Order: sequence, then structure tokens, then C-alpha cells
Amino acid sequence: MEVTIPALPKTIAAVTRHDYPPMTKTPEEWLNEVSPEKPRGIFKLFLGYAPGVGKTYAMLSEAIRRASRGEDVIAGVVESHGRKATAELAAKLDRIPPRKLEYKGTMFEEMDVDAILARKPAVVVIDELAHTNIEGSKHAKRYEDVMELLEAKIDVLSTMNVQHVESVGPTVQQITGVQVRETVPDWVMQRVDEIVLADLTPQALQKRMQRGDIYPVDRAQRALSHFFRPGNLIALRELALRQVTGVVDRSLDAFLDKDATQPAHTVRERIGVCVSSNPAAQYLIARGSRMAQAMGGEFYVFYVDVGRDTRPEDQKTLAENIRFAENLGARVVRCSGRSIADGVAQLVRENHITQVIFGRSARTGWQRYLYLSAIQRFLRDSPSVDVHIVTQEAR
Repeated sequence: MEVTIPALPKTIAAVTRHDYPPMTKTPEEWLNEVSPEKPRGIFKLFLGYAPGVGKTYAMLSEAIRRASRGEDVIAGVVESHGRKATAELAAKLDRIPPRKLEYKGTMFEEMDVDAILARKPAVVVIDELAHTNIEGSKHAKRYEDVMELLEAKIDVLSTMNVQHVESVGPTVQQITGVQVRETVPDWVMQRVDEIVLADLTPQALQKRMQRGDIYPVDRAQRALSHFFRPGNLIALRELALRQVTGVVDRSLDAFLDKDATQPAHTVRERIGVCVSSNPAAQYLIARGSRMAQAMGGEFYVFYVDVGRDTRPEDQKTLAENIRFAENLGARVVRCSGRSIADGVAQLVRENHITQVIFGRSARTGWQRYLYLSAIQRFLRDSPSVDVHIVTQEAR
């Protein structure tokens, strides 16, 4: 008996005959496309302005929350300083045993970087970023340990007080009379992805000190009459707030660089001064520095190399101008270009400058025409920015 199978509808037949491409990617590769692997670990810093403001407690609280959500979190090193509440929080996290090192006949414990790398957690808690490791450790400084872990794509939660930032050291010594020995280079702060200010009013911090919550009571009165004086604490708190603002501004810059469609909103003013090899440029630099300080803004100095400053005397005065700018705390940015107007417009756009200062030295003849043409070209090609034309000579 023959059985006749009716023909499939055209649309179904087309589907059944279709040759799908073979699976060329592994499940891991498909997953990586949906959630790309990060190039390095995320560095989150809990910054304080003095001992006892709650940096370590805040860091441990976040670590415990993340562990409760299923993240693989371990403690690399936690300094409780005898504070019961901190020790109780630290005990809730898995801990990598420290490495024991002998130094001058005494045994010390340091964080075991290699053990953490072998364990490969998602997040590691590392207290006291500015700590100096005992001789014989893998790295001389703890921040170097942190950098290695970040390169291994491990997220790091860490703590530090503002007085340990290297560039802040001289200011802290002037304010408090204390010279900070252990410091962290400023480039480490540039590497911070997220920052949290562990804040407490100076009055509340002093009460904690009086109760013996920070140091033993016998040390508290001495601390309150020296480092923990109200004026010191207020000034240190302001320094910490400035550091946090700097990291937040860099985060905004990174966002704007990724999303060019967003307007360049900036909270702080950014003053840019355009300089050349002209010795009178130092007047412009000083003027820009005063403006930035008065506004609480950031200060930039731009130099566009168009191939004119080739003589040795020009190179010498240019180097003096740049050095003068750096001494005033300017961020010096150089570039090469076909014209000064195009180069400055590019630098203003890339650094999100809000106000730019040009010098006026050419007043007559052909040079004056070229100068005005360059200004007009800059105004045409630059983003929205306030422009100041300043006579380039001291008055």
C-alpha cells in the first residue's frame, strides 16, 4: 500500500530546508558579548580627613552587603586598631591569612598578594592604602599591591586619609605641624574609579575621641590638644572634600568622552590660558591662576606648537613659562597643529574648559590682522566657552 504525503506549505518547506550556520562561538564567548569582560579591576576608595571618621567601618559594611548578594568577597588586610565594632564586622568576611616576615629579629604580618592572586576573588578588602610594607615583601608599598590586583581584574575596596596624598603633605604640615611620612603618589588618586567620603563633623569626631572610641582615653586628651584641634579638622575636611570633587570631575569627563552627544556640563570652572615663548606670557599665567583660585576652579595652560619657536632663545623662554605655570599648580597641556586657533579649540573641547584667556600683544599693522583672524577662527570652531582678551604685559 502506498501512502502519499501531501506537500508542505511553501513557507514551512522553506523553513525546514533552511541551512542554519553552524555554532561558531562557545557559550562563554556569547556570554562575554552580552557582558564584556572588564579590562581591569574597579578601584573604590573610602577617603577620610582624620582617624576615626569611619572609613574602615564603611568599607567593611559595603563588603558585607556585596557578599550577601553573592559576590565573592575576601579580606586581604583589615586594621581594626582595637576598635570592637570594626573587628566584629571584619570577622564576617572570609580572610586570606597574612604572610609572616621576619625583620630585625621580630616577626611581622603583611598582606599575602600572591595568595590573593591564586584565590582570584571578585572583590578584595585592603585597609590603609598608604601603608609601607616590611622589607622582604613583594612590593615596598601597599598601593603597589593594590595596582597588581587591579591589573589581575580583581576589584579593590580600600581606605586612606587625605593627609597621605603626596601633594597634600606640605599643606597638612603647615596646618597641623605634623609631617606625614607615609604618602601615596597623586597618580594613584588618578586611578581611583569610585570614591566615598567617610564624613563626620569635627564636633562629632571630637566627641568620639573624648569617649575613647578612637584612641585610649589616656591618649585622647593629648590628641585633642594637638592634631584634633577644631581648626585642623575643619581644614583637613576641606582638603578631603576637594579630593572627592576631583575624582567626581574626572568621572564626569570620562562619561562625556564616551558620550559625545551630551553637552559638556561642568560643576567647577576650568580656566585655560594660551601661552607661547613670549616672556610676557607669565603675566597671563599669573592672571589665570588668580582667576582659578578666586572661582575655586581648575587651572590649565595650553601650548600649541606650530613650528615657530625653533630658536634656542625661544625654547629657553618657553621652558621658563612652562615651569612658571607648573609652579602655580597649572596642568600644562601641549599639542602640535597647523594653527594656534585649531589647536586651542581642540584642547578646550577635550578638557571641557569653561573660560579661556588669550594675550593681546599685536596692536597694529599686519600682525594685528592675523591676531584678530585667529581669534575669529577660534570662536567659530570652539565649543561654547567664555573668552578673555588680556593685554599681555604687566601693568
